[in-house]
Amino acid sequence: MHFETYPFEKLNNLLKDISPNTNYSPLSLTIGEPQFATPQFILDALIESASLLNKYPKTAGEEILRDGMLTYLKSRFDLDMDNSQIIPTFGTREVLFNFPQFLLHDIDQPVMAFPNPFYQIYEGAAKASRAEIIHLDLDSSNDFQTIIDEESLAKCHLVILNSPNNSTASVMELESLKRWVELALKHDFVLLNDECYADLYIDEPLPSLLNASIEVGNSEFKNILVINSISKRSSAPGLRSGFIAGDAEILRDYMTYRTYVGCASPLPLQAAAAAAWADQEHVATFRAKYRHNFEIATEILGIDSPKATFYIWLKVDDEIEFTTRAYKDFNLKVIPGSYLGRDGVGEGYIRLALVYEAGKTREALERVKALLDR
Repeated sequence: MHFETYPFEKLNNLLKDISPNTNYSPLSLTIGEPQFATPQFILDALIESASLLNKYPKTAGEEILRDGMLTYLKSRFDLDMDNSQIIPTFGTREVLFNFPQFLLHDIDQPVMAFPNPFYQIYEGAAKASRAEIIHLDLDSSNDFQTIIDEESLAKCHLVILNSPNNSTASVMELESLKRWVELALKHDFVLLNDECYADLYIDEPLPSLLNASIEVGNSEFKNILVINSISKRSSAPGLRSGFIAGDAEILRDYMTYRTYVGCASPLPLQAAAAAAWADQEHVATFRAKYRHNFEIATEILGIDSPKATFYIWLKVDDEIEFTTRAYKDFNLKVIPGSYLGRDGVGEGYIRLALVYEAGKTREALERVKALLDR
């Protein structure tokens, strides 16, 4: 089984023989890891439950965690869901990797589609599932929206969407999501939206794919699933708290599969995550920080803010040359777009993750601007 080198390892290999300009402090806009402190109430919940380390956690997740997640779905998306329609997961990376293997295992010649560029775990899951891959290219010709090709979709068994999108920051509107639900029902494939950036909207709240499913009359979420994570919304990636929600029939069998995986979250982490999921006020604080960072980006780079995420998908002449020059001349790390896509998609772009406080963000973007002006 052959897996592609991860983008950040490719970046390290690209830069390994380059000495950065030490007149500048090192800054990195590569990884989507929030650099803000985790809110104190989440830390308090973790500390207060530390004594529970002497107990095994349930694979299905504790009631307090499930309740927190269901509270989130109700307060954020006005979704009335029950325990049969949600499974807590150890973050979302693990579920994105093992769910396709579960779903596609008994299918001869499985076919899996996902956006390009993409979060590389999608590709790894497809390879582990021995699935044929169909890339749904996102580029300027389609305004970075997922192209619908019914001839290709007709042979798909699993389609992963990612809106809001990592890495292009594009957002699918409700009408587009509704169309995808209709296609999933028409061609009988499982449709999963990776919604890990759904709470990092800049102005208006964004709908879930589950909302779109209800809008088209699919209130039982047949063939429809979403995943979400606490990492971005609560600046708490170390809690490794996520969920998969939607079609109860699929999730029932997937829950049985998960009892063999051994990825239950420790009880103190579940308690802290439950507190974070159930509270929406602290997320507004982080949204304000990201909104301010995009205002800085507009001021310095003259770009329009996206509708969500903390990413900038920036057009450059040569993304590899730009990346090496940024590191050599300004001690700044960025990620080439071509490292995040396949078949030429992403070439001519770099991705910037605006995950710092405003001061560091301004400093980093001023270095980007200096390179662009050369």
